[in-house]
Amino acid sequence: MTFRPQPLSPFASTRHYFGSELRRHRELAKLSLVQLADIVNSSKSTLARIETAELMPPPDMPSCLDIAFGTDELFTGLYELAKQDIHPDKYKRYMNFEARAEVIEQYGAQALPGLFQTEQYARELLRRQEHLTAEMVDERVTARMSRQERQHSANPPFRWAIIDEAVLLRQVGSRSCMHQQLASLLERVDTPDSKVQVMPFSAGPHSLLGGALTLLTLPDGASVAYEESIQTGHLYEDPEAVKNWRRRYDVLRANSHSLAESAELIRTAMEGYRP
Repeated sequence: MTFRPQPLSPFASTRHYFGSELRRHRELAKLSLVQLADIVNSSKSTLARIETAELMPPPDMPSCLDIAFGTDELFTGLYELAKQDIHPDKYKRYMNFEARAEVIEQYGAQALPGLFQTEQYARELLRRQEHLTAEMVDERVTARMSRQERQHSANPPFRWAIIDEAVLLRQVGSRSCMHQQLASLLERVDTPDSKVQVMPFSAGPHSLLGGALTLLTLPDGASVAYEESIQTGHLYEDPEAVKNWRRRYDVLRANSHSLAESAELIRTAMEGYRP
């Protein structure tokens, strides 16, 4: 049966444009999907779905395509734009700030902040959102993992996370999933570019209970705050509003366990999830 490539809509979105450029350069190089798949260590079906914008490219593919086609950073740049298509418009401005932030401070009451999640933990969380199809879950997991790429760069942002003790005790996925997640978190408790504190039950209620907060410090010294509840999120750019959220965060930090105490609590929780 003869393979017939599906028509493309290159200007529907950045992701569609990525796919159309992939096909254009592949055809210019006179490569079949199978041949290109061997070069970039992928599969024919994956490349076909990326060309038609059915699938978001995995984070390591754009650079492989640039090398294969000699396109400098064309696909790398398109990927940086395309991965923002996954997020709602109201979230994209926050994503732009996060990508530039030099300091990222977060609080998570019900789940770990995305920048600290393992792929399996993130997938289990997203699978619980009933409005997401399996394909949408895959895309959002890819997007969430791509946000962590800066942490492995030559100049990573400084991250500080405060997590509620409940996060350690609420099992997400299998016991193995939780054990691996907490092991990953433990490695980041006290490093040159990341700190993690646990807010204990014994501290009682506080002003951020039930929500999530992120404070971003930008290269010019300005700060923004992003407060998120179950279904809504709000980005604050007004300095006075940001100052108010920072004050709450600082109080939370002062009442949380020390880094050493937090590490011990995470280590103890890990033992409870040992497979």
